[in-house]
Amino acid sequence: MPPAQFIPGKKGSLAKRLKQLSPAQWLTLFYALAIFFGAGLLATPLAARGEPVAFIDALFTATSAQCVTGLTVIDTGTRFSLFGQLVVLALIQIGGLGITTFSVYLFIYLRIGVGAKGRWIINETLMHTPVGSWRELIRGIVVLTLVIEAIGTALLALVFVPRLGFWPGFYSAAFHSISAFCNAGFSLFPDNLIGYRDHALVNLTIMVLIILGGIGFLVIREVMAWLGSRIRNLRHPRRRNIRISLHSKVVMVTSVFLIIGGAFLIGRLEKDNALTGMPFLEVMWTSLFQSVSARTAGYNTVDLNNFRSSTLFLVIFLMFIGASPGSAGGGVKTTCLALFFAVFYNRLKGNPHTSLFRRTVPDELITKALVLVLLAVILVGIALFGLLIAQSPDLTHENPREFLACAFEAVSAFATVGLSVGLTAKLNVAGKWIIILLMFVGRVGLLTLAFAIAGKTRRFSARYAEENVMIG
Repeated sequence: MPPAQFIPGKKGSLAKRLKQLSPAQWLTLFYALAIFFGAGLLATPLAARGEPVAFIDALFTATSAQCVTGLTVIDTGTRFSLFGQLVVLALIQIGGLGITTFSVYLFIYLRIGVGAKGRWIINETLMHTPVGSWRELIRGIVVLTLVIEAIGTALLALVFVPRLGFWPGFYSAAFHSISAFCNAGFSLFPDNLIGYRDHALVNLTIMVLIILGGIGFLVIREVMAWLGSRIRNLRHPRRRNIRISLHSKVVMVTSVFLIIGGAFLIGRLEKDNALTGMPFLEVMWTSLFQSVSARTAGYNTVDLNNFRSSTLFLVIFLMFIGASPGSAGGGVKTTCLALFFAVFYNRLKGNPHTSLFRRTVPDELITKALVLVLLAVILVGIALFGLLIAQSPDLTHENPREFLACAFEAVSAFATVGLSVGLTAKLNVAGKWIIILLMFVGRVGLLTLAFAIAGKTRRFSARYAEENVMIG
């Protein structure tokens, strides 16, 4: 076959294969390409201070930034140059918004349009109910993100600028504001935010940014619309109020319960241990901050190595639950936890259906939540097993809390949290690869990755005769 005919044939074959990719495969491909591109930039001499960063460390950092996790094997503020830090910041911002959201916004801006794949990806990433205008949705997400991050930057600059100088302080404020809202947990300070644990403005600003980034863009948008309707109704009482959707109610109620409950338990468990000797207000700020951060952000204002094993187990639970759907955070999501409690409550009452806030939840959604949690438990269990093997090849156990440390690291990576009890810096090459894969799967999503591996789903499947099996 002549070369002139052979080459176009190959290109056509590649284009055809790309067109045949499922939306889940496109989403996975987008994240992977961004990570490797970012790793290539971080591995260049321009991105480092001193010797260039090893590629495995650059890949680890790029994955952690793109997946808005916050786990680091090298210190971001001292090891990377300004260029390297800006690459990390760009990956955090793109990862927080979601590559799909960012890409679709660019397509709309360039008037290219959004196809069926783009609409499916946005719907799976952001939507629980359809909207009339995709253009308005994506533009609103980007504008809302920039406005919230700008407000956070201004508030943090009031603290950082007097201490660090104008440009270093403003840059640190912008970096931490973006990192907090995207639930990334990256910090330019070697001790994270421990030096500011008694500072009310820093604590409040970072916590509010984390919460807003963790409840989801659509919840924020819906609450703002609801508040606007209430204000308008004060002038025009006959107007009808905007109803808060079931999704937003579940997200807000569950988030408040986890934040307050987590803070109370952390304060009670550590009052005579890690928090001993602190003034009451400092204990309150530290407990509340760690409860908020443990859900998906990865910032810390106290050394977690000083926590009791029971407190670390509580933090593992909070990390595993994570943030809410359509947000910058990871985990199995707050809605899954709420649905599980709703199922138990309704079954105990003898209700065959699952009702929540006077609404019936579809059985298909309950099944999906159950599958998601089971897949997460299996994945974390396999990763924990591999991590224990990789980090203890000689079967020595110098640290009596080694199992807990590995479990903490695995859940933190999967839930894209970024908290660690010191194991990240000790990871070998095999351990780094395990954490990289966990962060990637946690950010892309278990169900999305499963669909990407399985390929196209069948609309119709065979249904055989029913037969019971014993359980319990």
